[in-house]
Amino acid sequence: MNTATKTASTADTGLAAIVFTAFIGVSIIFMTGFASSQTIHDFEHDTRHATGFPCH
Repeated sequence: MNTATKTASTADTGLAAIVFTAFIGVSIIFMTGFASSQTIHDFEHDTRHATGFPCH
């Protein structure tokens, strides 16, 4: 009985993670689809600088 309860709990956690990840992915696609090219370029440029990669 404990195994069944633990398995159900794990399944619920896995489903929540999948739904959350899908929501984030769709949000990113939606936001970049409506953003101007310059906004996307500036975001990526700042991200490269923040992570320490040279870009010039």
